[in-house]
Amino acid sequence: MTDAERPIRLLVVDDQFLVRSGLATLLRAAPGMEVVGEAADGTEAVALAARTRPDVVLMDIRMPGMTGIQATERILTEAVDPAPRVLVLTTFDLDEYVYGALRAGASGFLLKDAGPERLLAAVTAVHGGDALFAPAVTRRLVEAFTRMTDTGRTRPADDGPPPALTTLTGRETEVLKLVAGGLSNAEAADSLFISEATVKTHLNRTMTKLGLTSRAQAVVVAYETGLVTPGSAGAG
Repeated sequence: MTDAERPIRLLVVDDQFLVRSGLATLLRAAPGMEVVGEAADGTEAVALAARTRPDVVLMDIRMPGMTGIQATERILTEAVDPAPRVLVLTTFDLDEYVYGALRAGASGFLLKDAGPERLLAAVTAVHGGDALFAPAVTRRLVEAFTRMTDTGRTRPADDGPPPALTTLTGRETEVLKLVAGGLSNAEAADSLFISEATVKTHLNRTMTKLGLTSRAQAVVVAYETGLVTPGSAGAG
């Protein structure tokens, strides 16, 4: 069986039994998906992820004991390559917990009231390494919390990359800045007169150099280092 034919292996994590079982039932009924485990808390999630090695983890964010943020960080840190993609489940999008999960390496987030089609599409997108949302959605969340924590810093446009990003080439820095500013891969490609595949290559190299696991995490880093600031040109 080729990778394309293999079902997407899923771990469902939620402390509410009805929510967890409902998600698992929906996913089991979907073609091309296999639920390999269900966890009621973060600690159980970490153990199950290590044992079952899922492709995608549906992670409830607000749980007693080990939170979804802590569980996400542990799972991604301890994972055998390739690490699973983590899709965070939340009740509202501008949520400090979601920001923390993106910072920890989650690939995206999904509202719990999203319909079945949206859930299945999100799982498929995350598994394929695609951006889960229009980039502006993640950018809006990150901007809100960099403003609140005052980590965004205004930098002169010609001041070069922030110290934390000096391992990046000039073109990698340009691509990261455009993507963090809310542009899609295609839009960044048009802006720089390069192909979309080249944009993806630069993003992948950037993530490898910075030790990041997701596009969303790269957006967080761009804001927290001051490469992009809330409300700056190109971020609208």
